[in-house]
Amino acid sequence: MTDPTPALFRPGLAAPGFAAPAEGSASAPVIVAIDGPAGSGKSSVSKATAARLGYGFLDTGAAYRALAWHALEHGVDTSDSTAVLEVFGDFDYAISLDTTDRWVRVGGVDVTTAIREPRVTDAVSGVARVGAVRQAVNQLFRRLVASAALRGVVVEGRDITTVVFPDAPVRILLTAAPEVRAARRSAELTDQDAAKVAAALHKRDAADSTVVDFLTAAEGVEVVDSTHLDFEQTVDAVLNVVDSTMGARDGR
Repeated sequence: MTDPTPALFRPGLAAPGFAAPAEGSASAPVIVAIDGPAGSGKSSVSKATAARLGYGFLDTGAAYRALAWHALEHGVDTSDSTAVLEVFGDFDYAISLDTTDRWVRVGGVDVTTAIREPRVTDAVSGVARVGAVRQAVNQLFRRLVASAALRGVVVEGRDITTVVFPDAPVRILLTAAPEVRAARRSAELTDQDAAKVAAALHKRDAADSTVVDFLTAAEGVEVVDSTHLDFEQTVDAVLNVVDSTMGARDGR
């Protein structure tokens, strides 16, 4: 599956009056919204779910990571909201919605790997807590999904089920016990000390919780707790929610 029109974003294009096509219209992809805390497996589970369904996949956290990278490249203190807004003005962002060909670009630079660096992870909360940035980036996400020439899109990230796509037909909160999330994140980052990874995860949870509530399921949001599930079992649990809601499991 290939995204026919790679998504390019410039802040000035996010018109305040933007509205996605009505859900269920011929041009609107089906949206599966997946929310949850750091280390819950949102990205990997969402990508696998999208592949199984034959849908596109949008990692919304990549936008904030890319902006954090962009700010750091310009020497901006990401704890300074005014400075973040200033550097946001020339933020040219592009991302693939293809589950097999993943890339993220800022301007002409491929930052797919760079945005996962520890220095960027440490800076993400700073840019994500700026209200004006979140509002504009949320408009970007809605436009990306609405314009995708795809049957459906799995969208994952913080506050996706409550703020970005509160009317999505399938909304899931993917969670797990804090110690399990920390262990999983540590296993992913084999080059980093486990204790430091756990501390960073708890620190990010605390910082992000001041902006969005990502631990409590809103009305109509299904909870998938993966504390005692392995990866494949978690994907199956998410697909079961999709199937029970849409009858769309495995692309049917």
